Amino acid sequence: MPALYLTEDDVRGVIDMEAAIDAVEESFRRLADGTANNVARRRAFAPGIVLHSMSAAAEYLGLLGWKNYTTCKSGARFHVAIYDAASGEMTALIEADYLGQMRTGAASAVATSYMARPDAKTVGLFGTGKQARTQLKAVCSVRRIERVEVYGRDDERRRAFAEEMTEFCATEVVPVHSPNEAAAEKDIIITATTSKAPVFDGKVFDEGTHLNVVGSNFPGKAEIDPTTVQRADRIVCDSIEACRLEAGDFVESLEDGLTDWQLMYELSDVVAGKKTGRAVPEDVTLFKSVGLAIEDVALAAIIVERAIEAGLGSELPF
Repeated sequence: MPALYLTEDDVRGVIDMEAAIDAVEESFRRLADGTANNVARRRAFAPGIVLHSMSAAAEYLGLLGWKNYTTCKSGARFHVAIYDAASGEMTALIEADYLGQMRTGAASAVATSYMARPDAKTVGLFGTGKQARTQLKAVCSVRRIERVEVYGRDDERRRAFAEEMTEFCATEVVPVHSPNEAAAEKDIIITATTSKAPVFDGKVFDEGTHLNVVGSNFPGKAEIDPTTVQRADRIVCDSIEACRLEAGDFVESLEDGLTDWQLMYELSDVVAGKKTGRAVPEDVTLFKSVGLAIEDVALAAIIVERAIEAGLGSELPF
């Protein structure tokens, strides 16, 4: 059977956040029981361009897959491919920009559901881009959020973002003028920026706060400062192996002895009940995401199933 090719419009037409959260949560549960495995991202560099490659096997779905994307001055281009585990044949090739936004948001939703206080209702959001959009939608899907304060460097953009997201998330989203204002007195903090330096002072947030830190996947970039890391009672990674390679947010804190990899947990173990994401309401909890191919494969499986049902996509000549 020829492989199916799905465009960005096809993907947007069939996926929703609730389905994405369910698929990603199951992928972490399967990482814990050994019926899925993930290969961390590797990068190939050439002048002016980088090729990023990652892969995973999902035995529980009968699929294997990869995600490849390029980044250069003209932008980024994302593709995910999945293969049938029995035949080795490619099942689908998918344009995967929106897929990636959804799976990254869904991973934070899973972490939030296990780590944030059940009564969490206020959010401080850093970033006004595509990832920030799905991050907020995801968190609003697992907690009854009543107010969001968003900070971005461009005043006009953060005002437009707040207006759009108030409608999209059906909750009050307001722009604020300083980063520490966005971080203070919040139940949940989300960082989804391209910043290379910490975006707020780690002294300003309250006890009991949960943080989703998702913007950096390079060792030389950090959205949070060592104070934030030191204050965290629970640190959970989407993958400790991947974070060792890419989590710039931890580099300075590890060098200064403020934390240690041995003190961190895998999200898969939290989902499986092997570890606890939050012990008491006063805990500061931190989820660090760098992005895993198993999330892409899990979400691709749902997208392809729904696309076939809807008659979307085109056949490839192989």
